[in-house]
Amino acid sequence: MKLTRRVKDILANYESDNPGTKANLARILMEGKLGGTGKLVILPVDQGFEHGPARSFGPNDAGYDPHYHYQLAIDAGCNAYAAPLGSLEAGAGTFAGSIPLILKMNSANSLSTQKENADQAVTASIQDALRLGCSAIGFTIYPGSEAMYNQYEEFRELSKEAKSYGLATVLWSYPRGGAVSKDGELAIDVIGYGAHMAALLGAHIIKVKLPSAHLEQAEAKKVYESKNIPIATQAERVKHIMQCTFNGRRIVVFSGGATKGEDAVFEDARAIRDGGGNGSIIGRNAFQRPREDALKLLDRIMKIYQGRE
Repeated sequence: MKLTRRVKDILANYESDNPGTKANLARILMEGKLGGTGKLVILPVDQGFEHGPARSFGPNDAGYDPHYHYQLAIDAGCNAYAAPLGSLEAGAGTFAGSIPLILKMNSANSLSTQKENADQAVTASIQDALRLGCSAIGFTIYPGSEAMYNQYEEFRELSKEAKSYGLATVLWSYPRGGAVSKDGELAIDVIGYGAHMAALLGAHIIKVKLPSAHLEQAEAKKVYESKNIPIATQAERVKHIMQCTFNGRRIVVFSGGATKGEDAVFEDARAIRDGGGNGSIIGRNAFQRPREDALKLLDRIMKIYQGRE
């Protein structure tokens, strides 16, 4: 595997990491149709925990089988496949070495009554990630939640162990709970704050939602308005999120969210590309569609990131 100049430049931003961690980041960056471009499309299938099986896989019955998602990620030419422990174990032998894997280490569920104290349980170990041949671990934090400080400490310990074994870390940063309103969960200042905290916590790849132009925090709003920080368009907001993650020195991918029309998915991809983001981590918008439709959708997203349309 000969690394491209773009991938070498990205790896150079991770100045403290050992060769093993950089090799695993390189495997993800060099995989699939976007390999070598610095752009990423990752298939995450962890929604069964949070939303339940029927809500997640009922729209496309094939999705009840973990092998389906492995094969979809491979055939689509994704950079990596992310899932919880049981899902990865269910296809680990059949698909060993076929695509970089990200073990999702913690999960929540919709049966919980926790709101202000939004939290997730750690459901896997670093030894599981090594045993399954993963390239990275994934973890979710909820900036704003009353449980966030414990989450930061959990990630610190898992990240420390993962990096010692040469694994990369992917941090889902989803502000919610506490003083964050529903609109505030997508506010540009709040998403930027959450992305920055993920970078400060040492994540290699940061996953956030696409932000709205809403400004949630009064003190932050004063700065955005007095300094005329451009946030009117989605591309401008993506560019600002990249600024918040060490001025583009960290890889940032944006989640696809709930299932929506194809045109909206493609508009999001163009905004991410034009704003300098690294790509998409797109789950329900892919696996809830029939397989052929999902493959076409993912292929077109990748063409957008390649600048081919």
